[in-house]
Amino acid sequence: MRMIAGGLLIAALLALPVPADAAGEGDLAAGYAAYERGDYTAALAEFRPLAEQGHALAQFALGFMYDSGEGVSQDHTQAAIWYRKAAEQGDAKAQFNLGQMYRLGEGVTQDHAEAETLYRKAAQQGLAEAQYSLGVMYENGQGVPQDHTQAATWYRMAAEQGLAKAQNNLGVMYENGQGVPQDHTQAATWYRKAAEQGLAEAQNNLGVMYHSGQGVPQDYAQAAGWFRKAAEQGYAEAQVNLGNRYHSGQGVSQDDTQAALWYRKAAEQGDAEAQFNLGVMYADGEGVPQDYTQAVAWYRRAAEQGHAGAQNNLGVMYDSGEGVPQDHAEAASWYRKAAEQGDAEAQYNLGDMYRLGQGVPQDYAQAYAWLSLAVAVGDEDAKKLRDVLRTEMTPDQIAEAQALSAQLHDRITGN
Repeated sequence: MRMIAGGLLIAALLALPVPADAAGEGDLAAGYAAYERGDYTAALAEFRPLAEQGHALAQFALGFMYDSGEGVSQDHTQAAIWYRKAAEQGDAKAQFNLGQMYRLGEGVTQDHAEAETLYRKAAQQGLAEAQYSLGVMYENGQGVPQDHTQAATWYRMAAEQGLAKAQNNLGVMYENGQGVPQDHTQAATWYRKAAEQGLAEAQNNLGVMYHSGQGVPQDYAQAAGWFRKAAEQGYAEAQVNLGNRYHSGQGVSQDDTQAALWYRKAAEQGDAEAQFNLGVMYADGEGVPQDYTQAVAWYRRAAEQGHAGAQNNLGVMYDSGEGVPQDHAEAASWYRKAAEQGDAEAQYNLGDMYRLGQGVPQDYAQAYAWLSLAVAVGDEDAKKLRDVLRTEMTPDQIAEAQALSAQLHDRITGN
């Protein structure tokens, strides 16, 4: 499942009603009212004198306006100055926003430890955004030693206040058993809370739970429904998942045209899996007119992002000359990229290239070694071809090939 990282999320105090402790202060209340109606010049005129007199809420407000460039030229350095003044008076939102600036290195020198300190001060005052951000720091080991238990603790505090992205991340922790005992039912519960608030990541995650039947009864229609909610928000992973449902006919009527449509939406966002899937649709003429040139184009986009299946398929296109001029050397190059990621089909294809001497020098040891890697994961065609090749090799060549295969295996698996 996808964890939501802590991005810049300025606490939008100025977009909210006037704070209760400002209601009796005419100038401050007037500043908020001016801001809310979009009269930033008037808002500044009210906030600045109060901020210079040491009023924490006004200092925060002035920092926010510099941060967002509203009524003044955007100036992160000035924003940090005013946030600091308010933060030193204990204003939780100012502490949080100044922590964001330290995390991102905007207006101050980037310093994750200082960001963590400021987040903690705000979190201990109960600010949900700060609790969430502190959880992210513990999750990633930024500014503090990585500690999944602490991450889950802070996510829970924010989640119990209703912060959707904290609810999603706590769900991820339960699903993966990080910082909490693994519990798919709890994971689905937290995903649902966030999903019902409209968080696309959580809607997608809940869809995955329904598809797999983890934490909830398996229900393909529910899965497709949650994928659709996230997909319609533009969430690429959900668009791929919804495309898959249309392609397989699980939870929806089978419809390759719809599958291709959703793959395209995600592919145009740069999602490698969607680009690969759309390439397959064009190659096979499913949901779109068969078009090898388009297939190659989409395979290439995914392959250049490191998608092993797309690298293999692009190699096949070069091998056969479909959609591109035939080029065995280029085919072998793409097969190798995929094979070195452990793709068994590519290992078979590269082994066959070495056997035939197409695109690479003929080399039975290399052929045997690559075929053996595919055999190790159960590729029966690779076993048959390796058995044929073995009859044409000497015992010394076979021994060399077996040693090479072991080396390749260790390099690919990192052992």
